[in-house]
Amino acid sequence: MIRIYNTFTRRKEPLGALHDKLNMYVCGITAYDYCHVGHARVLVSFDIISRFVRHCGYHLTYARNITDIDDKILQRASAEKIHHSALTDRFITALHEDEQALAVLPPDIEPRATQHLSHIIAMIKVLIEKKYAYCSGGDVYFAVEQFPTYGKLARKDLTQLMAGARITPNPLKKNVHDFSLWKGSQPDEVGWDSPWGRGRPGWHIECSAMVAYCLAPSIDIHGGGPDLIFPHHENEIAQSEATYGQPFVRLWMHVGAVRSGEEKMSKSLGNFFTIRDVIQHYPAEALRYLFCASHYRSPIQFNDQQMNESMASLRRFYLALQSHKDCAEQPYTASDWSQQFTETMADDFNTPAALAVLFDMTRDLNSLPRNKKAAALVAELKHLSSVLGILQQAPLTFLRGDTHAAAIEQLIHERAAAKAAGDYERADAIRLKLSLQGVVLEDGRSGTTWRRTM
Repeated sequence: MIRIYNTFTRRKEPLGALHDKLNMYVCGITAYDYCHVGHARVLVSFDIISRFVRHCGYHLTYARNITDIDDKILQRASAEKIHHSALTDRFITALHEDEQALAVLPPDIEPRATQHLSHIIAMIKVLIEKKYAYCSGGDVYFAVEQFPTYGKLARKDLTQLMAGARITPNPLKKNVHDFSLWKGSQPDEVGWDSPWGRGRPGWHIECSAMVAYCLAPSIDIHGGGPDLIFPHHENEIAQSEATYGQPFVRLWMHVGAVRSGEEKMSKSLGNFFTIRDVIQHYPAEALRYLFCASHYRSPIQFNDQQMNESMASLRRFYLALQSHKDCAEQPYTASDWSQQFTETMADDFNTPAALAVLFDMTRDLNSLPRNKKAAALVAELKHLSSVLGILQQAPLTFLRGDTHAAAIEQLIHERAAAKAAGDYERADAIRLKLSLQGVVLEDGRSGTTWRRTM
């Protein structure tokens, strides 16, 4: 049985019965810039969660949205003198490229806000009719005082929020904490027609509308980054439960922050590294491994030391797989290892403990000769690691990991020619040269192979 830590109750709770049909919604990117390492952690964490849930036999529908209309989008599009959709298309394409590099499987549904304007408008109409929202100066606001349990996810009391409010008063609002459902547009601004005038949706309402339309008014799992608990997810609860009169989410999940130094990595602080910047210097799998090595709810540090440790761990795995490359391929068969792996992952997706199981398997693999038993263990190791989205490359592809492969291959060819001509001094000199570059040569019956040591 899978048990998940629920942010709402602050305890672990069972996911549900085997073969239940589950749905999960995760808040995705605002498409105005390239994804950074903090985004990568959310992408990878929920990819692992969806992989494991399906591995356990559940039928899961996974939706992850894209915000493609927003103040930041409009500001950047204006600065670049392009249409806002051209800007968002560029960064959505980049998102998909980053996902592919990180071995993140695409969600089943990837709704965009601008594709669901009719559903957003319909939801706002209901909220106005039920007196949970009001029109003011061409805008529409949600009246938080009309929703008595506002603040229950973040455990913030509305009276305390009001007493400690440092929000600049807005004369259009009845309460400083009322939040925007619809923003009126000036004649020269981007907007769509609505019963309240031309405008565009607020950020929070888009997710509530897309959850209901793409999945259901009440869903099993809702997730995102740690900064979304308040106010974004709090506001989603208020909108959705006010509209439909039923609980919005059964299990809330939030990924821990990625820190750079002493601060959380974010674009607003300017201390972020984009995914594409990182994978210019490290294999994308090393970044994915970094996230696996910590529990998804724990904050992590991102730095060169952590990435180098991830690289070293991956090399251990791939060296073991490479040393058994000649084993006859075997189908996956579950053993006690699979049970241990599943039990650790079922405890709130404990990836560090799952990696420990994989390391124990690798230790046993290294002690075995190249026989049928080793081949079965290789098949099981690769199957279980696929749940984490790692160790799926050909071992030499990772171990070489080199943009200078052609030059290395040329030197290996020259060494072979030197040996054939009896020039062993030249052959040894080439081996030494490659060794100093961190390249290890392995001579075998079928020729010479090579790998990186650093």
